[in-house]
Amino acid sequence: MASTHDHPGEQAAQDPIRLLAIRDTPLSLDEVFAAVGDDAAGGTALFVGTVRNHDGGADVDTLGYSCHPTAEAEMRRIAEKVAAEYPVRALAAVHRVGDLDVGDLAVVVAVSCPHRGEAFEACRKLIDDLKHEVPIWKHQRFSDGTEEWVGAC
Repeated sequence: MASTHDHPGEQAAQDPIRLLAIRDTPLSLDEVFAAVGDDAAGGTALFVGTVRNHDGGADVDTLGYSCHPTAEAEMRRIAEKVAAEYPVRALAAVHRVGDLDVGDLAVVVAVSCPHRGEAFEACRKLIDDLKHEVPIWKHQRFSDGTEEWVGAC
């Protein structure tokens, strides 16, 4: 009996992890989108996390991200897990560290798969797991002079 995944384009790519990075420079949507381009992908899902002007009822002026030295290795572990769970053709994730202003890009992730539903699910899994498991922290500075450290992504 034929499987619904008999066509080579339906199978996960040999090396779907195309870009993983933590950077102290501005992130590029174009770079991440280009990294996940694949002729066998019918759907690409992209998530962009930006610095918002509020959190928990307080006005945010700026924030800074910092990470543990193992952060990129943890990103790779999570990316490999997502690529194993879904028919990922290509995957990319970049996270910013350093000081950011309201509106700056903090994280960009993208996943391409043969079909849109798989791409949405894999992208959601990727960003959710990055947020919960990668040791990156956010230092928020509020308009009232207070500040706080929180887990990030």
